Amino acid sequence: MDISFRKATEKDLEKIVALLADDMLGAARERYEYPLPESYKNAFNAIQSDPNNELIVACIDTEVVGVQQITFTPFLTYQGGWRATIEGVRTSASVRGEGIGTKLIQWAIQRAKERGCHLIQLTTDKQRRDAQRFYEQLGFQATHEGMKLKL
Repeated sequence: MDISFRKATEKDLEKIVALLADDMLGAARERYEYPLPESYKNAFNAIQSDPNNELIVACIDTEVVGVQQITFTPFLTYQGGWRATIEGVRTSASVRGEGIGTKLIQWAIQRAKERGCHLIQLTTDKQRRDAQRFYEQLGFQATHEGMKLKL
């Protein structure tokens, strides 16, 4: 299977939202409808205009089959080091189990190295047990306890 990666374009937005909505957690929080709510377009434009954010799609031929967002953040810790944070990783149900997710994460790791990051991090919902095992198989370790506050 030949897979390619590229920055998302606005014409990919509908497919990206469909991917984000296609699981038990996403179905409850996303609004995959036509037309898409303006909030998705506004967020997409903010991501595209920020040089420290990349929205990446995985494609087979021209079909978008995966997505992830990578944010690059400078920190004063680690002597002013940069970190990459991976968010919103999804693959199409039609290709799950075929290695697309692994290739997405490997691509993100390589991109973080290119950007000079000393660390790559991600969070996954505690309800996503399969995702936790997936990330552990790729070398990620649960070294910190993450905390969130909904606003």
